[in-house]
Amino acid sequence: MKKIFSVLKNKYLLTTVGLVVWILFFDKNDVPTQIDLRKQVRELQDERNYYANEINGISSDLRELSTNPKTLEKFAREKYYMKRDNEDIFVLVEKK
Repeated sequence: MKKIFSVLKNKYLLTTVGLVVWILFFDKNDVPTQIDLRKQVRELQDERNYYANEINGISSDLRELSTNPKTLEKFAREKYYMKRDNEDIFVLVEKK
């Protein structure tokens, strides 16, 4: 009992414990805040990677559409249902 009491009287130990508690829970850069910030960074990096992949895909599509007339015609027919004067278009929609 006397040994525990002497450890609790140690000012260096008390100061260190107090400082650690302050840094972990009360500081503006506390542990829960750091965990939330790291989570946000991961989410933003995932979002950035997604948009970078989308931009690359769209850029390659744009390059292909601007260089190949057959691809441009296929795109116009599929996406905007464009047709030639002597053609009829039938759009089939699947029911679930």
